[in-house]
Formats: sequence, C-alpha cells, structure tokens
Amino acid sequence: MIFSLILIFALIYLMYLTKFIFEPIVDYVTAIAVPIIGAGIIYYITNPVVNWLEKKKITRIGGTVIVFLIIIGAITISFIFIAPTVQVQFSNMIDNIPKMVDNAQGLWQDNQNIIPEQFEDTIENITNNLGSYAESIATSIISTLGTVFSFIFSFFLIPFFLFFMLKDGHKFVPFITQFMNSHRAKSFNKLTASVNATLASFIQGQFIVSVCVGAMLYLGYVLIGLDYSLSLALFGLVMNFIPFIGPFLSAVPAVVVGFFQEPIMAIWATLVMVIAQQIESSVISPNIMGKKLSMHPLTIITLILAAGAVIGFLGVLFVIPAYAVVKTMIAHFYHEWKIKHPEEDPDLL
Repeated sequence: MIFSLILIFALIYLMYLTKFIFEPIVDYVTAIAVPIIGAGIIYYITNPVVNWLEKKKITRIGGTVIVFLIIIGAITISFIFIAPTVQVQFSNMIDNIPKMVDNAQGLWQDNQNIIPEQFEDTIENITNNLGSYAESIATSIISTLGTVFSFIFSFFLIPFFLFFMLKDGHKFVPFITQFMNSHRAKSFNKLTASVNATLASFIQGQFIVSVCVGAMLYLGYVLIGLDYSLSLALFGLVMNFIPFIGPFLSAVPAVVVGFFQEPIMAIWATLVMVIAQQIESSVISPNIMGKKLSMHPLTIITLILAAGAVIGFLGVLFVIPAYAVVKTMIAHFYHEWKIKHPEEDPDLL
C-alpha cells in the first residue's frame, strides 16, 4: 500500500517536471472542449424541441433548421433590445463607483460615534481602502470579460457541433454498441441513458429556473425603481446557474447598488430577492427539477469552493453536473458489479 502511494506521488512529481510536454496537449484539448461543451449545453436545451417537432412528422434535419432559426431570432432580438440597455447601464455603474466610494466614506465619518471602539480600526481600514477594493473589483470584472471574449473564436465552432449533435446525436450510441457483445451493449445503453437523464435534468431544469428567476428579479427591480435593473437581473440570472450559493451571490450587487441609491432601497432589493428565491425554491424548482440530483447542500458547497479555487468561474459552473455524471457512472458500475458478485459485498448505494 505504502509502495503504491510512493509510486503515485512519484508519477505526479514526474508529470509536474515534464509539464511543458503536456501544455500543448492541454491547450489543444481546451480549444476543442470549449465548443463541444458549449454545443452540448445548447443541445440539451434545444433537443426536446427537435424531438417534439420529429413527433409532428417533421424530419430531424428540418427540426434542427427550425431550432437554429429560433436561436438566431433570439440572438437578434437580444442585440437589438437588450444589449444596448445593458451596455449603457454597465458603463454608468462603472462610472458611479467613485461616487459610491465617496458616499461610503462620508457615511462612515458621519456615524463614527455610534460604532464600538473595537470595530473602529477595522472599519476605518476598510473605508480607507474602498477605492482600491472598487478598482480591484472593476479590474476583475474587466478581466473576466476579457477571458470570455478570448473564447469567442472557439464559440464560432459551436453552431457546427450543435447542428450535427441535433441531427445525428441519436445515432451515437447505436454506432458504439455495434462493436460490443449483447451484454456490454445493454450495459452501455443503460449507462448512457442514465448520464443523459442526469445532464438533461440539470441543464434543462437549471436553464428554465434561472430564466424564471431572472424575469422575477427584473420585474421586482423595476417595480421598486432600482437603478441598473436589467443588468442586475441578468447578473442574477447567470449566478442562478450556480446551485445553492448562486442566489446569494446575485443579491450582493443589487443590495449594494440599492443602498447607495437610497438606504431603504437596499431593504426593498433584499425583499425582492427573498420573494423570488422563495417562489423558485417552493414552486418552480420542485416542479421542474425535482430531486433528481439528490445532492446534499454541504457537498454542493464543498465542490463549488474547490472548483472555484482550482479552475475558477468555469469550474464553479460545471463542477455540479460533472460530479453528478461521475456519481451516476460509479453507481452504474457498482450495480453491474453487484449483479456479478451478489454475495461478496452488502449494498452501499
């Protein structure tokens, strides 16, 4: 056992020393992975539409073309009606950061006498560095946007992958199983069906839930008169793709903006977020996603923190479905092993 561990760590150290050999391979795999993952996400969102059209006697390639027309229409509408407003609101928000910092420092100076002495040094240090914090946040946002735009060239391949996924995706499993014997083919069919159901339940459910939450947030922000309502609602929509902690992250900028707009507005923004999340958790999610992933909140938090530290924002987005797929595969192979060795081990899953 000890010898095996030594060999494993030696192998890891050897890979670290020769990482320059693997870097081109990693870059190549990353370049291919981006369009495949992007097309896969859109595939799971749009494939039910193609299947529904196929039931209506429309050929699969015809249904794929219709889905592409719908996507092009949605993108066109977004660029015409949504993108200009978001651009203006985001620019105004960045321009107002210095004003928000000045207001925070003024608020601190006006209320120093009501704050306990033991907290004064800490709060004073925070307020004195608010400018650098704001600049760091703005720089991080711009850096993130730069990273996103760096993937745009890879995104150009997404339509090609998506087209063939929608058109010929159903042929993949039969193509693989033709080279297997009947037992392995049956096992592979079960495995792919389980993985497909897991990914579909997560991606489709999370997409619908996030859109609903984004719409509720926008309606609520408009009703209370919160500045940058569309941009903040879109931020909430994206953050809601991160299970469990995403809604809390999306509340931070709305509350901060509301506070500097008018202190009472922060309370209203918090109330809007709480109402939206209550509707989502008690009505929308149970009916759309149910409990198919069966993951404990502590597991979700641990995975998200680990993926965020190692991979970054993309890791936070994809770690939960990746974990769900691995869990499904382990359960499948354990079940297959139990069928072959029913007497050797008690049930674990």
